[in-house]
Parts: sequence; C-alpha cells; structure tokens
Amino acid sequence: MEERRSRAARWLDHLEEIVIATLLGAATLLIFVAVAQRYGLSGVASVYRWARAEDLPWLTSVSKSLFFAIAYVRLTWAQELCIFMIVWMAKFGAAYGVRTGIHVGVDILVEHLTGTAQRALIIAGLLAGALFTVIIGTLGAHLVWHIAQTGQTSAVLEWPMWLVYLAVPLGSYLMCYRFLEVAWTFWRTGERPHHDPGKVEGIEPEPGPSPGGGGAR
Repeated sequence: MEERRSRAARWLDHLEEIVIATLLGAATLLIFVAVAQRYGLSGVASVYRWARAEDLPWLTSVSKSLFFAIAYVRLTWAQELCIFMIVWMAKFGAAYGVRTGIHVGVDILVEHLTGTAQRALIIAGLLAGALFTVIIGTLGAHLVWHIAQTGQTSAVLEWPMWLVYLAVPLGSYLMCYRFLEVAWTFWRTGERPHHDPGKVEGIEPEPGPSPGGGGAR
C-alpha cells in the first residue's frame, strides 16, 4: 500500500513524523534539564550548608559560586513550554495513530461480521470519525479566532494563546484527512492500517530455520 502513495502523501507522512518526534524529544530534554537543575540546586545548597557548619571556607566558596551559576539559568518557563509542546504532539500524534492503525478500538462486532456488512460498518466508522474531527476542527478554528481578538497571552512565556490553541484545528483537520484517506484506501483495496506490537520500524525480522533443516544429523 505504501508504494501506491503519492509523493505529496509520503512527504506529509514524513513531516508529521518529524513534528511529533521533534516535539516529544524537545519536551523530554527540557523536562530533564529542568528537573536536573532543581535537584542540582538542592544538592549544592546542602553542600554549602554542610561546608559552613564544618568551617571549610574553600568548599563554601565553591558551592556558593556553583549555586549562583546554576540558578542564573532560569527555567521557570520550562513547564509551560512543555505543556504546549505535549498538546501539539498529542494532536498530531492522534492523526498519526489513525494513519498507522495504533488507536485502541472495540472491534468485536466488526470481526464477527463478514462480506458487505463488515465493509459497510468499517466505512461508516471511518466516516463518522472524519465527521467528528471536522466538527472539532471547525469549532477549534472559531475558538482560535475569538482568542486572537482578545489578545490573551500565556502566563509565563507571554505567547499569544491563539498560537497554542491553533493545535486544535490543525490537528483535527489532519486527523479528518487521515480518516478519509484510510476510508478511501479501504474502499479501493480492502486494506486497513494495522499495527503489529512486535514490529520495530527499520529492523527486519530474522528468517527462521527452514522446516526441513537445522536439526542434528
């Protein structure tokens, strides 16, 4: 199915994956640095108090300088930025989940049906997902428009909040496109995206032993 996709569709796939991976990696790194700084300040402060109590002037001076050097980098904005990045990642990740078939679904009824009934139910479910996401995207676009008129900004970074909420219409419309793409592919070929938990992208499974070989002679 991948070979039949157009170059524009594959480009969109790669862009989607790059955005998700970049946001996830940046948020993880930023949280790690912020937590390390917090515990680092606490540890250096403890060393400073101990050095003063033990009358160690050189260690007192070093720990004091180190404390102010670490505290000089202010990361009070880190939590807010991480929340924004995770929100954007989640919206685009939901669209990625539709494309790759990794969303959790209840398919007991679908699996018990066969033929035309099963096909119709799958198409109906995909179209319902497309309808729901286009409604959410449209409502989100109205929300972004109204927030932009108010000039509301975030508490710490003071970024325009309409930029943050822009993830709602963009992610929802992308998710709607993915539902329609999957529905169209299923209509034409009968194929649905399926996620194999045991498969790792970029790693080919090793071939097993042949049925008639590998035994002792």
